[in-house]
Amino acid sequence: MKLKRYSENPIVIPGGQYWRRIATFNPGVILDDDGTFYMIERAVSNLAPLYSHFGLLRSRDGFHFEHVVDTPVMTAADFGTPRGTVEDPRMVKIDGQFLMTYVHRNYASSCFPNGKGIPNYHNPSDLPPGEANNYRSGIASSPDLIHWTDLGRVTPPDVDDRDCILFPEKIGGRFAMLRRPQKYSGPQYGGVAKPSIWLAYSDDLRTWTEPQLVATVEQEWEGVKVGAGATPLRTETGWLLIYHGVDNMANYRTGLLLLDLDNPAKIIARLPHPIFAPETYYEKVGLIIPNVVFPSANVVHNGTVYVYYGACDSCICVATCPLDEMLGECLKFRR
Repeated sequence: MKLKRYSENPIVIPGGQYWRRIATFNPGVILDDDGTFYMIERAVSNLAPLYSHFGLLRSRDGFHFEHVVDTPVMTAADFGTPRGTVEDPRMVKIDGQFLMTYVHRNYASSCFPNGKGIPNYHNPSDLPPGEANNYRSGIASSPDLIHWTDLGRVTPPDVDDRDCILFPEKIGGRFAMLRRPQKYSGPQYGGVAKPSIWLAYSDDLRTWTEPQLVATVEQEWEGVKVGAGATPLRTETGWLLIYHGVDNMANYRTGLLLLDLDNPAKIIARLPHPIFAPETYYEKVGLIIPNVVFPSANVVHNGTVYVYYGACDSCICVATCPLDEMLGECLKFRR
């Protein structure tokens, strides 16, 4: 099984408007009821500080996108933090309402790429006393993908918590969300030594249960951490989850998990090897981080999975694979 890169990758690149002049990557994508693909991009206007905003695009074929509006649909200023940043949108649609998880930070850090791995990031020198400036995840809702109502932050203020991904439907009558908190690692949490994938539930999208462990690092290619990437896909066999793993050299690769439909904390199958890794020039060389394929969205269209990913935190690409082929490969490694 292999994901097939689109021949015209990257499909979305920076430029055009000031708020997306530096980079665009790690989008959320949804296929709406009328067959339109909608994308919310993470667009970067500056590196020092690293200001990110959300832009809205659409497509009829899933490959060629155009902007719906020429201004961002969400910025940190919307939260009363004009020096902050919003990052990593992920989208679902439940009961006719669009829901988006996002990452927010009160003060954007400055990013200094080094061409070798994770860039050097520096907090502002004038942070208010006691300001942890953690990344916190939140949820917003919208009837049209343009006008958003913030439902607030759903992760603790003292925890760096990202890769929060909503399931596309309720499970057991409750909303379900995958998380990747940094706090829940170490011997006090069952011996989990590295950032891992956890699961929480909510009745109202505001108050969430304590997370329970789903998956942690097992393979060398996941050596540093694992985190949910794209929205889980419902299949007859289970929830198919495309996730990312990061090795000790800061190389990002793509993995595959199958979770129980009724209890997604239970792993049914897990591939020991990655299904996708940096190979092309645009996946190995970029403005911010080299050797990155970061799957952040997937949709199923006519039996084919469209996997949208950020390449080197610089541009947006897509790769495809038949759903049956992807599921069949994962089921070869049942637990």
